[in-house]
Amino acid sequence: MARYLVAERGVRDLVLVSRRGGDAPGAAELAAELREAGAAVEVVACDLSDRESVVELVGSLVSGRGLLAVVHAAGVGDNGLLGSLTLDRFDAVLGAKADAAWWLHEATAGVELAAFVLVSSAGGLVLTAGQGNYAAANVFLDALAARRRAGGLVATSMAFGFWDVGAGLGEYLSEVDRRRMASQGLPLLSREAGLELFAAGLDRGEATVVPLRVDTAA
Repeated sequence: MARYLVAERGVRDLVLVSRRGGDAPGAAELAAELREAGAAVEVVACDLSDRESVVELVGSLVSGRGLLAVVHAAGVGDNGLLGSLTLDRFDAVLGAKADAAWWLHEATAGVELAAFVLVSSAGGLVLTAGQGNYAAANVFLDALAARRRAGGLVATSMAFGFWDVGAGLGEYLSEVDRRRMASQGLPLLSREAGLELFAAGLDRGEATVVPLRVDTAA
């Protein structure tokens, strides 16, 4: 998504944030690639599930280089049958998605943004067996986008299907998982298809979109 924003949307100033910052696998290479493409890039380590850390981060950006848009794409999974999902297991999953999104919402309340994009998941709608905590986290993002829109703020929540890019939660999918999802009519998204749907979601102007391939024959 960062590559797309630079190459296709003309974004020339990015701050890439994750818990590990520059120590995250591939972070240095990605930053170098984006700089080569003409963008100014800073890689920052920040725990977005911690309110004070988010307030400090947003404040430093607003008072420094400025802040025009937010793309929140973090996600953590911890699957299990409902009876095994303790409060701690809910908290870890909601922290990365729901808490972080809410802190970003609060911290940017006085900032005039061009976009506030929440990368949600179709896991709040379909294919949620064993993912009660993850489903709840994603539905929260969809609801937050609706709340922001109702309050006159920009927001788009994109409830994506799985991206088949060997990273994120998709890193742990086996071939059996892929076949099961395809047999249920919800095949994985290629990188190209995912970015095409990301672009469409940015231009759609709606609170929640569902970028999901549906194999109607299956």
